[in-house]
Amino acid sequence: MQPLFFDSHCHTEFSADSSLRADEALAQAKKLGLGLVFTEHMDIGFPGELDFTFDPAAYWQAYEPLRGDELSLGIEIGLTAEAGAANLRVTKAVPFDMVLGSLHLLRGEDIYYLSLYKTLDKGELYREYLQALAKMTRENPYIDALAHYDYICRYAPYADPAMSYDEFATEIEAVLTAALETDTVLELNTRRLETAAVYQEMLAVYRRYRKLGGRYITVGSDGHSASAVGKNFAAAKELAVAVGLTPVTFRERRPVILR
Repeated sequence: MQPLFFDSHCHTEFSADSSLRADEALAQAKKLGLGLVFTEHMDIGFPGELDFTFDPAAYWQAYEPLRGDELSLGIEIGLTAEAGAANLRVTKAVPFDMVLGSLHLLRGEDIYYLSLYKTLDKGELYREYLQALAKMTRENPYIDALAHYDYICRYAPYADPAMSYDEFATEIEAVLTAALETDTVLELNTRRLETAAVYQEMLAVYRRYRKLGGRYITVGSDGHSASAVGKNFAAAKELAVAVGLTPVTFRERRPVILR
């Protein structure tokens, strides 16, 4: 396997919220000189109209012929207490290259929707989210990487949705410690990495991760369209160098160092 730089978090039409075709994603990645990991959504018991599950066997049959030096086949597991055993079974259904773990629900509600934010103020809600993320990381030690620790910041309707390390140090450190103690690599998700303010916000977190003993990160766009593949990767590479973290991807559930 060639050590291309990889976008290790990408969704195609096997994910309920994506219509991206595999050939479109691969063409864009090739244009950017990147490899890809397809990480389709598997959120068992997710509320709402969309079915965030897929048939692993059908996925493998469709994409295994494309798998090679420039493409690995993964899955993004939605972490909930209720789905724990089922999630573990799914990861063994086919020989996935990479298993991402994510927290998309809080109090049984989709973090994407505004109704959740009416129940608690920002400080309370962010702390509860981070506590849940740390708990789910510990309870699911089979995952290879923990996706977008700052996922809630994307959708929170606050004037300032930032999750600063200074304000949430205790809870963020609990997440980082859980990742390290379960040998789970922390993802550097590039979706929000568009401004100097967010760069500094994330820099503080990954600097602390490094100080606690973190060595590796995956880098992922969470792309659901061709234009999102590899988005903000220059800033991500710069951040990784600044804090001394080594980017990896996964192949056959083993980390591969990227250059």
